[in-house]
Amino acid sequence: MQRKVLIVEDSKTSMQLMRSLITQAKLRPICTTSLVEAKHVFSSSAPEEYLCAVVDFNLPDAPNGEAIDFAIESFLPTIVVTDKLDEDTRTTILNKNVVDYIPKENAQVYEYLTRLLNRLDKNKKVGVLVIDGSRASRHAMTALLRRQNFITLEAVNAEQGMESLHSNSNIKLAIIDEKMSGMSGLKLISELRKTYSQEDLGIIGISSDTTSGLSALFIKSGATDYLHKPYCHEEFFCRIMQNVERLENIETIRRVANSDYLTGLPNRRYFFTRVAASLKVTPKLQSLAIIDIDHFKKVNDTYGHDCGDYTLKELAKLVAEYFEDFTAARFGGEEFCVYFSNTAPKKVLQIMQGFREAIASKTLTFEKKSFACTVSIGLTHNSKGGINAMLRLADEHLYSAKNGGRNQVVSD
Repeated sequence: MQRKVLIVEDSKTSMQLMRSLITQAKLRPICTTSLVEAKHVFSSSAPEEYLCAVVDFNLPDAPNGEAIDFAIESFLPTIVVTDKLDEDTRTTILNKNVVDYIPKENAQVYEYLTRLLNRLDKNKKVGVLVIDGSRASRHAMTALLRRQNFITLEAVNAEQGMESLHSNSNIKLAIIDEKMSGMSGLKLISELRKTYSQEDLGIIGISSDTTSGLSALFIKSGATDYLHKPYCHEEFFCRIMQNVERLENIETIRRVANSDYLTGLPNRRYFFTRVAASLKVTPKLQSLAIIDIDHFKKVNDTYGHDCGDYTLKELAKLVAEYFEDFTAARFGGEEFCVYFSNTAPKKVLQIMQGFREAIASKTLTFEKKSFACTVSIGLTHNSKGGINAMLRLADEHLYSAKNGGRNQVVSD
């Protein structure tokens, strides 16, 4: 389902520009020009259909931000646009539970809107850990993070923080205060860098201390950024976005370097790199599946190698879709591999059965010729002996699936 974005804007020029940007972001703009119209349109749809709202601060029937209040009360993440740049307006907007605000200075500023829209969708899968001894400080930061749809976790000291990182593989960013009971923030960062590289975990140091050179000490200890308390909301949001996007850019570069040339999926080398990174935090549950296309040689012999390549690409699309939240790769030939971390064995088996059924029910068409395709899958949940032992077990189960008639999942 294409997610909707509610626009409440009375300027035709701004509306046209926002509609274009939202469409380019592969979202569906729902355009309204007043608070009354916005209420009417929103009431006729299910709230979960909307990703967010983009609302003008000043409207003919809502001159003082009333439309913003409506969007927030409707549980919509709200981005504000305004042509007022005075400090009072800025303060009024930021005191509301908005995602951010965008001044209507020029068209270039609207590029920031595109970034925000992309982030609101992506952030639902990004964990941010706040480690701070002050409850009020932790809650203030997590409240801001939730405005942008991040998954938030809290810890009061270094011990709790390290436990959270070990237990939650979706944490991409940690915000660490210097003053905590027990281990200091600087010491904690230094310890974390023994396990997590700057390419795998972003760390923002934070402190109210005015000691000269503290920001440099954080960076030298392994932090990727520093924020001083008290901070303004805008700086907080910008630094969070900058650090998360930095990690995503690194991931993109890695993916290009480690992608299979035919299917675009991660290759064998990348697979082992990602699994090795996951194993650093000793996951409590591990599963590994090997997927093999049934009678693939027959496809090549019957329809030609171009059809074989087409088949691999089509299956790769489903692999990427089904295993987006896990580590999947093309291992070579007609074989794919998927690694699961901290996922219940029963859930893994359900996912693999669902994938197998999706393949079996799919009709492939190449040069006006239609044909079906099935896969056999070997699956293990036994992590004793490490990843190489898991591969051997999964391969044995795959052999059993092939000998047992194909188009099935064999698991231990």
